[in-house]
Amino acid sequence: MSATEPVTSGTERGAERRARADYTGGVYGSMLASSVLIGAGTLGVYPRLELVLLLLLTGLVFWIAHVHAQLFGARLAQRGLDRRIVLEVCRDEWPIVNAALPPAAAVAVSPALGLDVSGALWLALSVAVAEQVGWSAAAARRADASWRLVAATASVNLLLGLLIIAFKLYLTH
Repeated sequence: MSATEPVTSGTERGAERRARADYTGGVYGSMLASSVLIGAGTLGVYPRLELVLLLLLTGLVFWIAHVHAQLFGARLAQRGLDRRIVLEVCRDEWPIVNAALPPAAAVAVSPALGLDVSGALWLALSVAVAEQVGWSAAAARRADASWRLVAATASVNLLLGLLIIAFKLYLTH
């Protein structure tokens, strides 16, 4: 360590690691994908393609909205914008888009699994809920949470996912 490097304590290093363990965008993006899937009503001539595009484009739009909110909300009030800050915010919010990829992939491969469009929707919804639970558990583990807290956050996210599924069942019957 050189004289110009700041000395960091174990507590500060732990805080830095917890900050890098923020999977909020992944959890949020998974919930967003689930919401898109339950809201997908009538689809046109190419329902699977439309559903994949709906998932991906909705993820991109929400990513842009979050980047905009970060850059022109809290960030702008604290300091001016430069390229590094813009790229950092874009990267930090990218898990919202990443979370749309597994459900979209599930829809894309659904014909190979012999699923009709309704089956593709249910498969993608299941993937999104599983992803939501996984992101929350990963975030808790990465932040050095106890196994009890990991189980609690995974359970809460599973409950939220099941609530989304209940909405889907209610809306389709």
